[in-house]
Amino acid sequence: MSSGRGSEVVAEGLGGGGVGEVVAEGSAGGGLGKVTSAPQVGHPGVMTTSSARRQPRLGIDIGRVIIDGPAHRAGGDTAFFEGDEAAMLATPEMAGSVAAIERLVDLFAVRVWLVSKCGPRVQARTLRWLAGHDFYRRTGLPAANVRFCLTRPDKRIHCEQLDLTHFVDDHPEVHTAIRGWVDHQYFFGPQRWPVPGYGTHARNWPETEALIRASLGAGPISGEEGSPGHACMTERTAW
Repeated sequence: MSSGRGSEVVAEGLGGGGVGEVVAEGSAGGGLGKVTSAPQVGHPGVMTTSSARRQPRLGIDIGRVIIDGPAHRAGGDTAFFEGDEAAMLATPEMAGSVAAIERLVDLFAVRVWLVSKCGPRVQARTLRWLAGHDFYRRTGLPAANVRFCLTRPDKRIHCEQLDLTHFVDDHPEVHTAIRGWVDHQYFFGPQRWPVPGYGTHARNWPETEALIRASLGAGPISGEEGSPGHACMTERTAW
């Protein structure tokens, strides 16, 4: 998708208390295109969580989990939030994120959603970044499986609507909000404070993937790409 094309994403959740719908609009010229959610399919390799026999469903934050704003060569997060289109699109991916998410989308039988906290302007930029990095094709994640909210605690609403069992986020406030609903909470990246007992510290994407796979009894992936120490991260604060 080119940077001059707007988009409208409708994400529907079928878990928990019915269907939830969130619309995110990008307004960088042109018309609006509507994407509906892809059908969910069964996957024999995925196990239900033993505690509640819930179907495994994964939620992933975007900022500082998939989009590595602080690593931008031309100004860190500011380049993504305030830079021109080229600068925004030049914001790098978090090391190992795309390959890991591609495997997790397969492992979870496409029951994976991106859930991000940001205002309408950054929502539109985020959608253009995902399209510009060919994220949907590279990972297999449906473009409809993207949700936004305006406050971090509101991520719990999406967790309940989608009946998420696993969640990856760098911010402790989010994990506090979703506690009691999400069975497996992964505190991504460097953390200023010790990770509480209800969560698990996942320092980078190889480690995150390994922890999620272990929670499902799926076993480790082979090769250097999946080793916990393969990707390194610099110290940074949370988006």
